[in-house]
Amino acid sequence: MKLAHELAEAIKAHGPLPVADYMARCNAHYYASHDPFGTKGDFITAPEISQIFGELIGAWLANLALPRAMLCELGPGRGTLMKDALRATRKGFHESLASVRLIETSPLLRRRQQETLKGMHPSLEWRETLEGLPPMPLLLIANEFFDALPVEQYVSEGHRETQRRVGHDGSGFRFTPEGSVTREASPESLEMVKRIASHIAQFGGAALIIDYGYHTPLPLQGQEESKDTLQAVKRHAYASPLGHPGEADLTAHVDFSALARAAQAAGAYAHGPVAQGTFLKRLGAELRAAALCKNAKAEQRDAILSGLERLVAPQAMGELFKVLAVTHEPGAPAGF
Repeated sequence: MKLAHELAEAIKAHGPLPVADYMARCNAHYYASHDPFGTKGDFITAPEISQIFGELIGAWLANLALPRAMLCELGPGRGTLMKDALRATRKGFHESLASVRLIETSPLLRRRQQETLKGMHPSLEWRETLEGLPPMPLLLIANEFFDALPVEQYVSEGHRETQRRVGHDGSGFRFTPEGSVTREASPESLEMVKRIASHIAQFGGAALIIDYGYHTPLPLQGQEESKDTLQAVKRHAYASPLGHPGEADLTAHVDFSALARAAQAAGAYAHGPVAQGTFLKRLGAELRAAALCKNAKAEQRDAILSGLERLVAPQAMGELFKVLAVTHEPGAPAGF
């Protein structure tokens, strides 16, 4: 509860915090002190569900056939996606990579990634930010990264829009002012995409952004409808975003339309988003599952097929999760 006390003291001294500041401070603490992935953590991501996910992303990247590129992943989790991507690709692709860079701020997760990826490529390196990308083509993966970036929220007060903040009333945290959220925005996400797209437009390459979110404005069907997508997950269940500061994963749905516009404004081409299930099927997810099942035991086949179902089924991750590609060429890449 140390962070909760620090936040309460900051609010007492300086007033309520903007939602984006609260979210940023909570997630910085959370990822620095937790391994949130897997059944013993707070949530499970696609690479942990099935090896097929990382294998197909590796094949997608290798199919681009770019010479002397940097392969980069934002928020690599335990390193599972990158390991599967590199394991599934041929030596020629590995030799074409000048380096493999992982962007990770958490020392705890960085150590886990180093264990997972040991020996997978001769030029592995870790950085805390995207700053200092070398002047060469960039191949970038961001799976469930943008949902954790801070969002600003706004509520309507009379005829004006007011930024939503987090206050503390002595007994707990609360949102202020009260009322339904009418708009969310993530300036940090847009700046990140602009930086990536600008590099790709200048030096070549491609980026895959995979996350849960939407690509049209959220519906506002009635006066009580809110555009509030801020949520917390703790031990595989939803929790109050204000209930466990720094002890739960705070996320918001990604506005893919805004990301696509930001990429195009930076001079690159945006493709999609398409549903994750559609993308993976177009890349051959079902064929890959069938190949894995051929020599598998009954229990293994069940695990392979149930993992595939979670990735592609509309009622699971198949529709809610979207895939956006950013490229330096106008032609639609595989899967789009």
